[in-house]
Amino acid sequence: MGKKYLKFMPLLLTLFFFIWVNNLLGLLPFGFNLTGNIAATLLLALVFFVVMLANANKDFWGHIFNPPGVPTGIKFILVPIEILSNLLIKPAALAIRLFANIFAGHTIILSIVLLIFIFSAISKVAGIAFVPVSVGFTIFMFFLELLVAAIQAFIFTNLTAVFIGQAIEEHHHGDDHGHH
Repeated sequence: MGKKYLKFMPLLLTLFFFIWVNNLLGLLPFGFNLTGNIAATLLLALVFFVVMLANANKDFWGHIFNPPGVPTGIKFILVPIEILSNLLIKPAALAIRLFANIFAGHTIILSIVLLIFIFSAISKVAGIAFVPVSVGFTIFMFFLELLVAAIQAFIFTNLTAVFIGQAIEEHHHGDDHGHH
């Protein structure tokens, strides 16, 4: 982001702490996991998308609609790919990545706990014998989820910063990026 980072710092810090706190709240008993809902993560990605588009400069749009140093015939293929990549795939990837990672962790914890009932249906002894194993794995996964909560908040925020940085990057005059 260069020298323009201060403009985006409130957004990035808000995204990080919002995601992190909601991930942690989802680990509490009877807590609702907002980031485990695809609608919420899509809304977060939409916020990023609007900020990126509102701040994108002419160099960003120029590279999308008229990539420098690319033969004209290839531009017919590359331009639609660039449009899809920047206007659809980046926001969707942010949303799906956050949702899938948080949802998967919670699903694993639930599956391990439900194994107690599955083994109990087979045999009462098997169910009771599996309780310590299930509790041990659940506690391990819970601590792993604490780490994942912070990592996913960091990754979403970092990728948001990278994508916004790409949109606001100034073209360096005299630097043709190897295109001749």
